[in-house]
Amino acid sequence: MRGPLGAVIGRYTTSDGSEKDGIIKHNRKCRDITFLIVFIAFWVSMIVNSSFGFNQGNPLRLTYGLDYEGNVCGSKHRHRDLTKLELRYWLNPNQVYESGLKDGEHKLGNARSICLLDCPAPSDDTLNWVCDYPDGEIRLKMGDWVDRNYDYFEFLTPEMRNSSLQLQGPCYPIIFPSVNVYWSCQYIARASNSSLRHWQQMGGVNIQEDMIIDKSIRRSLNSRASVLKRYVADIGKSWPVLIVCGGLVPLFLSIVWLLLIRHFVAAMPWITVVLFNMLLISVTIFYYLKAGWIGNDAVTPIIGEHDPYFHVYGRELTHVRGVAILMTFISVVAILTSIAIIRRILMATSVLKVAAKVIGEVQALIIFPAIPYAMLAVFYMFWLSAALHLFSSGQVVQNNCSNTNCCAYDLVLKKVNCDRCCGYSIRYTPHITIAIFFHLFGCYWATQFFVASSATVIAGSVASYYWAQGEAASPEIPFLPVFASMKRLARYNLGSVALGSLVVSFVESVRFILEAIRRRTKVRGTTPDHWLGRVGHYTSRGCLKSVEWTIKSVNRNAYIMIAITGKSFCKSSAIATELIINNIMRIGKVNVIGDVILFLGKLCVSLFSALFGFLMLDSHKYRSSHNKVSSPLLPVLACWALGYVVATLFFAVVEMSIDTIILSFCQDSEENQGNAQHAPSLLLETLDNNEEEVQRLTH
Repeated sequence: MRGPLGAVIGRYTTSDGSEKDGIIKHNRKCRDITFLIVFIAFWVSMIVNSSFGFNQGNPLRLTYGLDYEGNVCGSKHRHRDLTKLELRYWLNPNQVYESGLKDGEHKLGNARSICLLDCPAPSDDTLNWVCDYPDGEIRLKMGDWVDRNYDYFEFLTPEMRNSSLQLQGPCYPIIFPSVNVYWSCQYIARASNSSLRHWQQMGGVNIQEDMIIDKSIRRSLNSRASVLKRYVADIGKSWPVLIVCGGLVPLFLSIVWLLLIRHFVAAMPWITVVLFNMLLISVTIFYYLKAGWIGNDAVTPIIGEHDPYFHVYGRELTHVRGVAILMTFISVVAILTSIAIIRRILMATSVLKVAAKVIGEVQALIIFPAIPYAMLAVFYMFWLSAALHLFSSGQVVQNNCSNTNCCAYDLVLKKVNCDRCCGYSIRYTPHITIAIFFHLFGCYWATQFFVASSATVIAGSVASYYWAQGEAASPEIPFLPVFASMKRLARYNLGSVALGSLVVSFVESVRFILEAIRRRTKVRGTTPDHWLGRVGHYTSRGCLKSVEWTIKSVNRNAYIMIAITGKSFCKSSAIATELIINNIMRIGKVNVIGDVILFLGKLCVSLFSALFGFLMLDSHKYRSSHNKVSSPLLPVLACWALGYVVATLFFAVVEMSIDTIILSFCQDSEENQGNAQHAPSLLLETLDNNEEEVQRLTH
């Protein structure tokens, strides 16, 4: 038989009228220390893992390509300053053509490429050239080479000119126009007749003019690896958007929402439902705009000015259109669901009134979430920087292309060299993949830990309000419970919080891995054909999702009991579960309706963050300059996720207030033979209304 839980103040009144010391202040000791040690070791591992990324990575690799020397375009190297030369251009059109053949041995990664300031264009009355970086006998500075439009053909010796006419450099003719597609000059399979005629008159080798010449580059730029790199790079380029829309905007909106709950609680459920649907429709419309289904503002892979009649396919546009369809479906479901819960909103209003009264009494609850918010902000900045370096880590190595003919003139050796003419690529080892997944898991665990710590502090503060209701006028109530709860968490319960957050993170990771495996088997066509196999396949998905939701719910109630009793995580989970099961008919519907309104409120904040992110990303800075994002999809999703995390921190004030008061009510009822002595009148009125409705539905 469990003993009474008591008051945070230090004493409570039992059913026989006697007073005893409360166990919230006394009889506490450190719990789940092993998991606290594991969590500290994990943080040390995160720092070591991140230091590897900072040492080996270069985020510019995610955006720009490599030249024929293995240098990253747009960056400064020991022997080459390519800071302003961001565009990768393939010099030899025949190599590009051969890389596009189905059975060809030549790969585009081995085609000779160079970093330029802009994509070169053929001339109407002469033949333009793009030459290798000036070296050896070519006494030009890099700035002069750029000013000459990369052309020093007139300075070449007869031997150099002859090798250039064989497409072996050091100078290469500009036969095809090209356009800037994601910082790579994609050939347009429409050769300049004038340039081609001059080339033939000079005795140059035959140049292929087939459509394959632009398909090869297009296929490379739309590969899954290239698209993933661009998506990750978009996050790095849009960091000001993430700070504003993922940090400051949700911070402001969350505080405003709490203040509105405090003063206009009766109207907030209605405002939340209406605003949620409006924001959801607005975000969907923005996706339609970027998909090109409304207006002419579709996502385009082309950077800068170009021929409006020339169109380039980008995989990003397909992804945006897919999300637009998904958002349409979600909007329809959301509107229908909102109509269905209209009759329940009055019940949610009653529950929120109880939480509003708590916020008014324990005023520090409104500003307390700023503490975990600041900690998470510092962590996310460190984590994001490390993530960009980890994703771009790897070793630049020269490819092995011994089975292909790729000779090129070497200005230093003063001869045609066929030994070191292969292209360069970034080699990723398996341990880098493991490091990235470890880093992602660390982000989720750390986020859950901070959210759980915040929830535990709030629960401890609200429990003091409930059990010391008779002393509500005490000067201890407004601020002391929050600081006392923080002290108890730091001294006794960090291990329990680490265990609870680890359980949620582990289950979510398993679900993510199984979902990835399911999608891969679906793509490969290995989904079970028999109806029984399909039933089991989809049932397992539903069960895993249900387990995840149940664990999150149990965890939240466990944190409340940890704050009140100081027990270990497992013991607190058992106590909370028993209390809820014993009182499920009395509190179930009240708790669910309140959670629904709070969930919609979080979505309102996160959707507004996403909407504001769309507006910021639509500026000139992110559309046409070197900061152009390939697609607003991932930055907007990041703004939404960050906004949701921030809203969770602040909305936990209301959410945990409701849950803590309800669990305290259940314990209060058990201690006093079913008659809670400390319950607020608003809560009793709400629960009585709920009981009447349950009886009406069951009889």
